[in-house]
Amino acid sequence: MAIRRLEIAAALILALAGSAQAEGRYGLGRPASEAEIAAWNIDIDREGKKLPAGSGSVAHGREVFGAQCASCHGEKGEGGLGDKLVGGKGTLASAKPVKTVGSYWPYAPTLFDYVHRAMPMNAPQSLSNDDVYAVVGYLLNLNGLVADDAVLDAHSLSAVRMPNRDGFVPDPRPDVR
Repeated sequence: MAIRRLEIAAALILALAGSAQAEGRYGLGRPASEAEIAAWNIDIDREGKKLPAGSGSVAHGREVFGAQCASCHGEKGEGGLGDKLVGGKGTLASAKPVKTVGSYWPYAPTLFDYVHRAMPMNAPQSLSNDDVYAVVGYLLNLNGLVADDAVLDAHSLSAVRMPNRDGFVPDPRPDVR
C-alpha cells in the first residue's frame, strides 16, 4: 500500500513538472526588466571598458578613505581589521609575500570594479562614481603609482600600468577571453 502511494505521488510530481515545462515556466518569479539587468550589469574589465563617467582626485580620495575605509584598512592603508593595501613591493617571490594593491593587483580598472562593487564592507555600492575614482586614486598614490595631484577618470585610470600586470599566467581557455 505504501509503495502504491509513492507511485501515485511520483506520477503526480512528474505530471506537474511536465505541465510546468510545457508552459516554459515553473510558476515562480518573472523575467527581469531591462532596468533591473542594467542595475546589476556593473562589471568593469581589465581594459576599463564600461568604466562610468566621473572623476576623482587623490586629495578627495584621502578624505573619503579616512571617512569610509580607514577604520578597517588603517589611515594609510597599512591594514588593521581589513587587509593591508600598501607596500609589499618585491615580496611576491619571497617566503612571506605581501599582497597589496601596489604589489599584487594586476589591473587598475578592476580595482575600481572591486571598490565600487564591494566597499565599504558595511555598505557596498554606496560610494558615488566620483568617490570610487578618488579612493582608487588615493590607493594608487599611496603605492607610488600616481602623483599627489592626480585626478582619475575612465581614461587616466585605464592608462595606469600596475607593477604586477605581467605576474599572472594567462587563462588559455577560449571561452573565457
